[in-house]
Amino acid sequence: MMEWSYGLLDIHFADFMAARSGLAGEKLETFRFLVRELSRTLADGHSCLPLRPGDREVLTAGTLVSENEMTPLVISGDYLYLHRYFNYEKRLAAGIRELAARRYDVGEADALLDICFGPDGKEIDGQKSAARLAVERALAIISGGPGTGKTTTVVKIIGVLLQVFGCDLQVALAAPTGKAAMRLSSSVGRSKESLPFVAEVKTAIPDETRTLHRLLGARERSVSFRHNRENPLPWDVVVVDEASMVDLAMMSKLVEALKPGSRLILLGDKDQLVSVESGAVLADLVEALPDNTIELQKTYRFDAAIAGLSRAVNRGDIETARQLLAGSESAQTRILSEPLWEFAGNRYHEYMRLVDKAGEVGMERIFAVFNGFRILCALRRGPAGVHGINAMMEQYLYRKGYDCPAKTWYPGRPVLITRNDYSLDLYNGDVGIALPDPEDGGIRVVFQRSDGTFKTCLPFRLPACETAYAMTIHKSQGSEFDDVVVVLPEKDNPILSRELVYTAVTRARRQVLVCAEEEILRQALERKIRRYSNLKDRLLAV
Repeated sequence: MMEWSYGLLDIHFADFMAARSGLAGEKLETFRFLVRELSRTLADGHSCLPLRPGDREVLTAGTLVSENEMTPLVISGDYLYLHRYFNYEKRLAAGIRELAARRYDVGEADALLDICFGPDGKEIDGQKSAARLAVERALAIISGGPGTGKTTTVVKIIGVLLQVFGCDLQVALAAPTGKAAMRLSSSVGRSKESLPFVAEVKTAIPDETRTLHRLLGARERSVSFRHNRENPLPWDVVVVDEASMVDLAMMSKLVEALKPGSRLILLGDKDQLVSVESGAVLADLVEALPDNTIELQKTYRFDAAIAGLSRAVNRGDIETARQLLAGSESAQTRILSEPLWEFAGNRYHEYMRLVDKAGEVGMERIFAVFNGFRILCALRRGPAGVHGINAMMEQYLYRKGYDCPAKTWYPGRPVLITRNDYSLDLYNGDVGIALPDPEDGGIRVVFQRSDGTFKTCLPFRLPACETAYAMTIHKSQGSEFDDVVVVLPEKDNPILSRELVYTAVTRARRQVLVCAEEEILRQALERKIRRYSNLKDRLLAV
């Protein structure tokens, strides 16, 4: 492996460890290579590095590697870990095993489930089975694509639990990002009013959804949280939406922070992109714990064309995907035939016209229109990346008479927060819109909160952010839009995968347009993500 293929952190970390390894000669160089590989593997989202024959003997000959957990590097099975990630994985597996084994006898819940979902024989697409699973077990994993009824089902589950155990049962709703939290709150609020329960039960169902950072009590400049094993969460039931986005470290800390006897309900799509950080936790849990998992199949969000395209992408079926994308201009799925700058520019021009009338139309209307359309990119950089397309949109709007990009801040500029700021209650993934301040004529940045209210900040107070006419597919997780344009690069890239394309396609409710060459799409659908992890085997171990 050539030196230039590693990042500086990989190289310096390997040199640091090698100098303290107690090895020399060829063993030292092999050790250095393996530590570089481990560092790069972790940066790619894996939690460990698979070992080759002979690697174990070299590693254990030094002073920094062992199988007894007392060294900076740990060998477990056929994998090499940083001690921290080994610890996360081991502790998570132990906590999940305990949760998965705990069951409840709640026979009186059957009648309530019949009321919510209909009697046996009239089950709605697995939702009643999912609800029964969540009532009977301390750990329930409800997997399914967008629009399959996960949120509707979990609201009924919470109602049943409150009816059975009393309205003093403490329930928390959580999600990995602010956007996902806002969507869950909105869905729960809409769903609970139609429940066949008394008003007291409906009132006890929480409206607020917290980000996982807020739920656990994030501390600035610290990887630890206020709630942990010694100071557990107060909730009897914790529901986590978009669980595919939760990485190994976060899930480990969440499970450890649950109070004894509490329940955990995970909602997510096992076929969606895995977390940006380490691990593929939800997919591992689904594979290892079939008795604790229900997968919902039927989608209610989008029409047959988008549903069919998402299934074809998920299977890697390029021929069916190609046929579904061969639609005309009015089709729900099609290849974008007109220039991207023109099609997307016209959409955002209509949005900017609303911004000009912000005082008349109101913030709700502006946010609704902006969130109705988004450009989703595989890459950040390059002409087909987020930076290039955002610049293209600003140039188009500039030619239409708007101040962008002549000014950094202008009315209508959408921004995506890229770093958490706990003091402002703004988190990575939150989207705001710059609007004129009616009081002083300046600019304020407005964020729509999970309860539908709005939060306003001055631009100079914001944490790191970027323009968001286009966003990466990774950042779009937990969001949904009426229409999306999916932009893939002109050349193949290792980041392209069927999970990436599937995630992008399933962000749309009404129309999916793909801006990509057929060969690039084929290469993406042929590539399936695999994360190195030993979590599944730990859960399956007796």
